[in-house]
Amino acid sequence: MKLFVREQIPLIVVYLAQLILITLVYRLDGGSGVSVSLYAALLSTCLLLGYLAYRYISNRTFYERLETVPASLDEAGGPSQDSPLAVSLRGLLGSQFRLYKNDLHSYRHKLEEHIHFINQWVHGMKTPLSVIHLMIQDKDGPPFTAIGDELDRLKKGLDTVLYTARLDTFEHDFYVERLDLETLVRGVTSEQKRLFIRNRIFPTIKIDERIAVTTDEKWLSFVLTQIITNAIRYTTEVGKNVYFHGYIQEEKRAVLEIRDEGVGIPAGDLPRVFDPYFTGVNGRTFQESTGMGLYLVKQICGKLGHEVSICSEEGKSTTVRIVFRESYLTNM
Repeated sequence: MKLFVREQIPLIVVYLAQLILITLVYRLDGGSGVSVSLYAALLSTCLLLGYLAYRYISNRTFYERLETVPASLDEAGGPSQDSPLAVSLRGLLGSQFRLYKNDLHSYRHKLEEHIHFINQWVHGMKTPLSVIHLMIQDKDGPPFTAIGDELDRLKKGLDTVLYTARLDTFEHDFYVERLDLETLVRGVTSEQKRLFIRNRIFPTIKIDERIAVTTDEKWLSFVLTQIITNAIRYTTEVGKNVYFHGYIQEEKRAVLEIRDEGVGIPAGDLPRVFDPYFTGVNGRTFQESTGMGLYLVKQICGKLGHEVSICSEEGKSTTVRIVFRESYLTNM
């Protein structure tokens, strides 16, 4: 109704202007009096109101449709009435919608091709890395140790690219199973032993052996790898520890806490640590920061149905807490 009234304002203004003009003409011509002028104005107003009522009734669904925000693209068509204006608008919107769908399909196809290329490229790059690792695994000396460290960094970078590309198609690439939490954590820390040794940081694992969680081993291992990498990267003193503590909450949900003894996160940066590409104050000190690690941790945990949070005390420690909604206590 409001849209209809706004559209008819120019007509009403023109009508009032011509009504005043005709009344003045009556008066200047020596008309028969005020009563005749008022009677003419009344008849003219009735005709105007009748016309406006007809226009509103015949186009009511049209105006109502224009004022309604569609909930989906399928509801984005024009009004269903058969007036010429509604039919023309419906045809125009239909043509635009078809063009939009064609463009969307084209861009989606290009994106899928791009993601497929990235996946193939990452897998292709992993092969020479594995070959180089095999070539130096029996070699000793600082140069070979440095090469091995750089190979680990390259592998982590390629994994980050791969998992980021697969995030949008997560539902096609995960397998849920019941896993022993302690075994999973020990397996990931063992894979990262070179990183622990190089930085002289020690993992301390205290997890209830009975805890089993429902999750995807590959995706959760990547999450733990990201958290461990951050914990070690931001621990500047040698001889420190990264603590892994697993327990059951009162709500019968398993919790895994990973706490380092590093530089911590400033309080002003904490609300944004899960934002993509956000590196914060520490990112300006540690140049290897990309701002994608914790973002991927948050996104993957959300898709797996796990809750993740982080708390930190600047200059002392940072704790990442993962809560598993589906967890069990096995009988040992």
